[in-house]
Amino acid sequence: MGTKLTEIGKYIDINGVLDYIGSRRHEDGGYCFVSALDDTNVNDTYYAVKLHELLGIEIPEKEKTIEFLSKAIQPQTAVVAIAMALEGLAVLGAKDVAREKSDIVFTKYSPLEGKFAVGLGGSEEFGTATPLEATYWVVKAFRAIGVEFSGDEREAIREFVMRFRNGNGYGTKHPSTTMTYQALYTLHTLGYRPPKSAHFRNCELCGEWGGFTEVPYSLPPYLEPTFYAVRGLELQGERPTCPKRHVWFIRQLQNSNGGFRRSLELGISNFQNTYRAVAVVDSMLRFL
Repeated sequence: MGTKLTEIGKYIDINGVLDYIGSRRHEDGGYCFVSALDDTNVNDTYYAVKLHELLGIEIPEKEKTIEFLSKAIQPQTAVVAIAMALEGLAVLGAKDVAREKSDIVFTKYSPLEGKFAVGLGGSEEFGTATPLEATYWVVKAFRAIGVEFSGDEREAIREFVMRFRNGNGYGTKHPSTTMTYQALYTLHTLGYRPPKSAHFRNCELCGEWGGFTEVPYSLPPYLEPTFYAVRGLELQGERPTCPKRHVWFIRQLQNSNGGFRRSLELGISNFQNTYRAVAVVDSMLRFL
């Protein structure tokens, strides 16, 4: 195994992760987190690509996956999925293909017209994507493929994001870890420097738990706020208080099939959770 695989493998069953992902690859180059289904999709394929990138290993038959993601970018595709496909293409070394397809984003996303994702469709976190989530994914994708917003577009996006400012975080009715990270990442990527948020630190659980919560001073921890909080602390140049406990939390989430669930309770594995779990362990390595 390579160095990254070896280091992460000290804390989780990394061979189980590779088996889980690899066994769910299909002949069209796409992936589906349930092995018995042929319903390959952009979300699972994106996270398969990101896992291979994180672990420093080549994805099998890369050209097939490039073709799969390229074909998935259609007018009827939800904007979050389009953004995932664009970023996935960039990771696979097909930035030119992604740039050729990037104009389709503006049929759904036009900051100067006040359109922050028309026909939002599926979400990573909330069932139906929020405009802030869509903004985060579009900004993330454009950064990956090297497409820049104009100065007026950047300012329109900044003004939109700031509507979600809520106390020391970002959210709708109350600040949440996911939305706070998405807002701060967007602002930083566009060249703005918002003040540091104490939200992530207020959601950290040490002691007998480990992990992070979506809102401060609550229980239990979940994988998605743990992932976003760790990324948020990194963005702000901060470190977690109890990295060993966070790795312990992640270890408890690995299922027998090698994938990861989102909570300490029973749950099924999926690619999204598996990528986030491995990414958190990778981030913790520098502190252990």
